[in-house]
Amino acid sequence: MKLGVLTGGGDCPGLNAVIRAVVRKAIQFDYEVIGIREGWKGLLENNIVELDRESVSGILPRGGTILGTSRTNVYKEKDGEARIINNMKKAGIDALVAIGGEDTLGIAAKLFKAGVKVVGVPKTIDNDLFGTDYTFGFDTAVNIATEAIDRLHTTAESHNRVIVVEVMGRHAGWIAVHSGMAGGADIILIPEQPFNIDEVCNVIMKRHSGKRNFSIVVVSEGAKIQTEEAMDKDGSFILSSMKKDSFGHVRLGGIGNILAEEIEKRTGFETRATVLGYLQRGGSPSAFDRVLGTRFGVFAAELVKEEKWGQMAALKGNEIVAESLEVAVGQLKLVDTELFNVASTFFG
Repeated sequence: MKLGVLTGGGDCPGLNAVIRAVVRKAIQFDYEVIGIREGWKGLLENNIVELDRESVSGILPRGGTILGTSRTNVYKEKDGEARIINNMKKAGIDALVAIGGEDTLGIAAKLFKAGVKVVGVPKTIDNDLFGTDYTFGFDTAVNIATEAIDRLHTTAESHNRVIVVEVMGRHAGWIAVHSGMAGGADIILIPEQPFNIDEVCNVIMKRHSGKRNFSIVVVSEGAKIQTEEAMDKDGSFILSSMKKDSFGHVRLGGIGNILAEEIEKRTGFETRATVLGYLQRGGSPSAFDRVLGTRFGVFAAELVKEEKWGQMAALKGNEIVAESLEVAVGQLKLVDTELFNVASTFFG
């Protein structure tokens, strides 16, 4: 058996832990492991490298991915599916382990229907992939965001300021809710709950009318603001540009600065914005993500051994189980109302 491994989409703490685990477990099964560089792009271009024990030695604590990554959409490339299948045959690759989020695993699910032997490993710091309780990378991102919020508390309090902290989260506010709760944020704004700026400002005004003269607002990059034109709709994204990637996702960002300007204009309180951006997904993974990534990688190799194609590793409770790729990419896992209600208890 010759097993191919690739990482697609955004980089994420814990990717190398998964690669290491897949390789080490596959070697126990006497498999040959081939690393595919730059995700699906590498398989389209036959950009591959052999992986062995030495290749993955020492990579467990490293951030990023030793294989590189890209946001290549196979189905937007000319004859993409056929090229993938043909290049696998040329390289002698019998099966694939695809490590990625909604887009990467969405490609894997389509290739499985086309006859490719593929299994998946869920990866995203946003924790929005359906079918698994947690994805690796999320814990690291929350820890980084929480530490930033802790540090910003002292500046906000010292200068009597409102500080808006923009965190990642395109369609789901898991990072915002978890880091906001852990960091003691006074307001948390997420994509699942379109917000009204006047209501946000009223909470801040009420808070500052007492002894508390500073506020921390945590906002997901994909949070939606209600406008008079969109009050009966879901709201509207704040966009940094109209550029889209190969999967059709508009580039988000900018809501933190816009929100800070509006808060200062409407309340008169000095307001600053901090955009955490790529800091959240860079650097070494947390211990939790190293362990989860390792468990996912070992389980993925076992799925290959058992020929359970079209499945991915998933965390359910404390158990790693198999979940259908089709189910995993069928919908997003959004922040549930109950959790947000717990967080809102501490607003203001």
